[in-house]
Amino acid sequence: MKIFYAVQATGNGHISRAMEILPYLERYGQVDIFLSGANNSLLLDAPVRYRSKGLSLFYTNSGGLNYWQIARQINPLRIWREVRDLPVEKYDLVINDFECLTSLSCAYKKVPSVNFGHQASFVSPKVPRPEKQDPMGAWILRNYARATQYIGLHFKQYDDFILPPVIKKDILQAEPADKGYITVYLSSYSDATVRQYLHPLKEFRWQVFSKEVKQPVQDGNILFIPVSKGAFNKSLINCSAILTGAGFETPAEALYLGKKLLVIPIRGQYEQFCNAAALAKMGVPVLDALDARFEGIFRPWMGQKKKPLLHLDYSTESIVSYLMHHCTQEKKHALDMLYPDAVFN
Repeated sequence: MKIFYAVQATGNGHISRAMEILPYLERYGQVDIFLSGANNSLLLDAPVRYRSKGLSLFYTNSGGLNYWQIARQINPLRIWREVRDLPVEKYDLVINDFECLTSLSCAYKKVPSVNFGHQASFVSPKVPRPEKQDPMGAWILRNYARATQYIGLHFKQYDDFILPPVIKKDILQAEPADKGYITVYLSSYSDATVRQYLHPLKEFRWQVFSKEVKQPVQDGNILFIPVSKGAFNKSLINCSAILTGAGFETPAEALYLGKKLLVIPIRGQYEQFCNAAALAKMGVPVLDALDARFEGIFRPWMGQKKKPLLHLDYSTESIVSYLMHHCTQEKKHALDMLYPDAVFN
């Protein structure tokens, strides 16, 4: 079987998940990876057959989206050429982890595909949403990577096509410890902004993962560390608590390890506010921003002992097995919908 695997390279979560499922996916056939996007810190440790700038999200230094930088990258002619030339029709199976060009190419060429990943879960109305609605954000989640099939991942099984998170092997096999520091990963904030609010909390030690430093830098009670898979895993496994955005992979891993978790959704990113709504229902505190209110919330939170836990019923191998079984069983049905008058052998 020839498998086309499209991976969104905005942020690090999609890449991290791809590296975990790829060894199991390769048991089913040849996997060609399409990496699309231009704003990530992790490298995909696997051969990449196709590469594109794609459509990426960029962030300000103060916790929000940089709409001007996002708009600057949009080149309709380039996008059209890539949609036309992407050879999705040459594959037996197209797996799409929230990548727009693959979705458009499959629609243009009438090729079935499966949207597999966290964003696929938002097809279900049962997935938690924030009280404040964002019609444009909701529309993007539904339409950015449309497919003929959907298999979602989320903190809980809110619907029958939603599976638990894919947790990295290093995390699954880890023995969590508490070495007395707080891990911080806030990709939409600058180091200067993070320093402003963490420095005054002198009695706490911080390990801040940064896109700005090239090597570890000790700055008072803060250790700034370059983003890398190994260093971040080690920090997360041994921390007392974690302060991060309201993404999916990192909060899921923190909950799995039984770590205290405090999240700050990225402004303008509706998916993160949906995740925050789900986490809040699980007992995780949510902040609007890293600002002057932080210390007053952080200190009482650190004094609390209760930690929400994430219990997994699936292994990564079983998630991939479910994915492949579902895709192969449903593929003919998807083809029948696209080509109702055709006859397939």
